[in-house]
Amino acid sequence: MTYQNKAIVKMSDLIIPKYHANFNDIKHTHQIYTSGRAGTKSSREALRAIRRIIDKKPGSVVIMRKFHNKLKKTVFAECKRAIRRMKLNKKQFKITVSPMQITYLPTGNTIYFTGNDSIDDTKGMIDEDRPIVLVELDELTEFFDKGDGEDELQNIEATFIRGNDEEFVMEYYFNPPRNPKAEIMQWLDKMKLREDTIHIHTDFRDVPEGWLGKKLIESARILEKLDPKMFKWLWLGLCVGIDELIYYMFEEEIHVQECTEEHYKNMKDLCISVDYGQMNATTYECFGFDYKDICVRGVDEYYYSGRDTGKQKSPSEYAKDFKMFKERLEEKTKLKVRYVFIDPSAKGLAEEIKRACPDVIIKDAKNDVKLGISRVQKMFSFRRLFISPKQKHLIAEMYMYEYDEDLLDKGKEEPVKQNDHCQDALRYLIMGIWKLIKRMLPVVGVDENDA
Repeated sequence: MTYQNKAIVKMSDLIIPKYHANFNDIKHTHQIYTSGRAGTKSSREALRAIRRIIDKKPGSVVIMRKFHNKLKKTVFAECKRAIRRMKLNKKQFKITVSPMQITYLPTGNTIYFTGNDSIDDTKGMIDEDRPIVLVELDELTEFFDKGDGEDELQNIEATFIRGNDEEFVMEYYFNPPRNPKAEIMQWLDKMKLREDTIHIHTDFRDVPEGWLGKKLIESARILEKLDPKMFKWLWLGLCVGIDELIYYMFEEEIHVQECTEEHYKNMKDLCISVDYGQMNATTYECFGFDYKDICVRGVDEYYYSGRDTGKQKSPSEYAKDFKMFKERLEEKTKLKVRYVFIDPSAKGLAEEIKRACPDVIIKDAKNDVKLGISRVQKMFSFRRLFISPKQKHLIAEMYMYEYDEDLLDKGKEEPVKQNDHCQDALRYLIMGIWKLIKRMLPVVGVDENDA
C-alpha cells in the first residue's frame, strides 16, 4: 500500500526560528530545552519525534515521563496533534493506547511512550532492526523532585545507547524552578560544560505573536504589572530565587476584604477546609466562590489551640463546634455549606463531623504541599483570592509562613512546620476546588496538573 501526505509542510513553518538550526541535530548527544510558559518546547518535542519516525532510516523514539499517568493527556496528545499539524495522513500511523505507541506503517519506526516508575517500564522497547535513536524526557523536574535525579538519567541513557554507533540523542525538556540552587539546575550547569551538550532556552517573546494570540500576551503583561517576580519565573522561565516568606505577594490592604451581604448574593454555596491538631491548633476556614467578581472570598474562621488554652478537645467536641460554626454561617449568609475538605490524617474527626452534619460532603484534602502552595500563590498574584478580616489567625500566619532557609540553600523548598495550621487549611481549600477556580485564571495560571 502506498501512502501519500495530504500536503507538503515545511518544518520551519511549524517551529520557532530559535529551533531551526538544531531541529535535526544528531551531533550533540545531550540536548536540553528549557522555557517559560508558551515557549513552544512541547510542540518542538512532538514534531521532532514524529519527524524522526517518518524518516526512511530505521530508528525509533522513546518519550518518557517520570510517571505513566501523565502521558496520555500530555506528550501522547501532543504527538497526535503534531501529525495533524504536519498534514500527514492518519492512516499512515498505527496509534494505540495499550500499549501506548505510535507506529509509522511505511517504515515500522515507532514512538514508545513510557513512565519510569519501575525498572520494568522500558523492557521490550529495544528492537535490533530499529534501534532507539532518540529519547525525549518530558517534565524533567519530576525525575529530580520525585526520582533519583542524575543517577536515574544516567541509567536511562545506558539502557538505550547500547548499539547506537551513528545516531543517538537524549533530549530533556523542563521549565526551570524558581530556586537556582535546585538539584536540576546544578545538573544543568554541569551538563553545559560538556562538548556533546547544547542548551536552548526560549520564552513567549521568541514566538510569533500570531501563534499565541493577543489574549495570551495580555495575560503575561497583566502578571508583569501585578507580580514582576512571578512573571519572570512563570513567563520568562528565569530562576528568580525564593523568598523565605512563602506568600510574599500577599498585601493586606489588597487581599483582606470584608465579605458582605452583596457578596453572599453572588455565591451559590460555601466550602470549609479543616486542619486538625491534637495539642496543636484546629482550624476551620470558610470560603465562597464569588461568581460575579470571579474570585474566592474568605467568609469566617474557627480556631482553637489546645496548647494555648491548656485543654485539648476530643474529636466529638470539635464536631459539635463545627456544627455550630456551620449553622451560624448558613443562617447569616443564607447559603449552604456544600463541601468540607479535611486533613487526610484526621479520620476520626471526619467521622464525627459526618455524624453531626450528614448533609455535607466530606472530602480528603489533597496534600501535595508544593503544588498547593504554587496554586495559592497564583491566586494571590492574580488577585483572585481574598481573606476576610474575621480570619485573623490566617492573616497573622501570612507573615510567619516561611520556607526553611537552610534547606533552600540545598535546593529544597520545604515550609517550616510552624505557624502553618491556617495555611494548611487554605491550601486544602484551593486544591479541593481547583477544577472550578482554575477557569478564572489567565492561561499562565494553569499548570499541567490542572486536568
